[in-house]
Amino acid sequence: MLTFFKDYQYEIIYIIVTIVTVFLLRFITTFIQKRAIKKSIEKLGFQSDGTARLVRKILNILWLILGVIAIVLLFVSGEVHEKLMENSKFIIYSTVVVIGTIIFASTTNKWFTWKVSRKTILKDDPTSLKFLRYIALGAIYVFGLLLILLVLPGFKGVVQTILGGAGVIAVIAGIASQEALGNIVSGLFIVSFKPFRIGDIVKIEGEMTGKVIDITLRHTVLQNFENRMIVVPNSIINKEKLINFDSIDQRVCERLEMGISYDSDIDLAKKIMREECENHPLLLDIRTPKEIEEGIQKVRVAVVQLAASSVVIRAWAWTSNSDNSYTFRFDLLETLKKRFDQEGIEIPFPHQTVYFKNPLKTEE
Repeated sequence: MLTFFKDYQYEIIYIIVTIVTVFLLRFITTFIQKRAIKKSIEKLGFQSDGTARLVRKILNILWLILGVIAIVLLFVSGEVHEKLMENSKFIIYSTVVVIGTIIFASTTNKWFTWKVSRKTILKDDPTSLKFLRYIALGAIYVFGLLLILLVLPGFKGVVQTILGGAGVIAVIAGIASQEALGNIVSGLFIVSFKPFRIGDIVKIEGEMTGKVIDITLRHTVLQNFENRMIVVPNSIINKEKLINFDSIDQRVCERLEMGISYDSDIDLAKKIMREECENHPLLLDIRTPKEIEEGIQKVRVAVVQLAASSVVIRAWAWTSNSDNSYTFRFDLLETLKKRFDQEGIEIPFPHQTVYFKNPLKTEE
């Protein structure tokens, strides 16, 4: 045993030093990461997004791999030794590029998040910044990947092979990515021409209505009134007809219709509808000074249809925005029903009279 230790004294010390160094590097990396997070929270009030932990894990894996390679180098020589050294350089280079890419992407993302929050506080439109964030982050990750691929052995040969079959690949890629490219181009059109913005309430043709909370490279995200997320591909939302409830002029003309029976007093019903609308606190008076002077009513009320079983009366009432419009409508439907009941105005409902040709036989 003593002879063994004496013969391999250098190798044993080398292995022990390597193992201790690996554990020491892992300890230092973890200590620095935790210290950095603590300081950033204390001084800057910054909460880590996981980047520091990810970098720590990558470095700890690197130390472990390099430690294993360093030990293996003791038992190999010649060509294998050279290949391991080359692989070690490539691993170190790739790790540096990956860490640099992650840190740069995280910093860029934080900058965009900060700019978006400032625009939101100032009540400015953050749509373009949110969309550009996805483009910038995608470009950073692609650039980092290219930096790694450029040093891969035999990459030039792969490039030549790819270029040699560029015609076939272009056709395949064109067919496979047609929808993806369509979504990206549609997203650029949405951000450029701005039919809607982040925070707008829109209704896509059909029943999809919600608040726009994000516009990515692929899709637009809506949050409906049931707090559900609706994901619509940009290529689809760019083709569909949509209503933007938060356009330049956010005022909404609420057309409130009520049907009354033919026996009811039309003038009284119109008076009730006008009074209830004008008494509601969310009503918006859009009359000009001249119209006020001429005595024009705040709310226009008129008979719009003589239906099969009812006289349809409509009130045109304005509110400041779509949210107030919904509240206004729901409140008025309730108060009008109660007022009509009090004033004896009948709201007809479908009914059917059945006549029997032959009298029913009753059991004796």
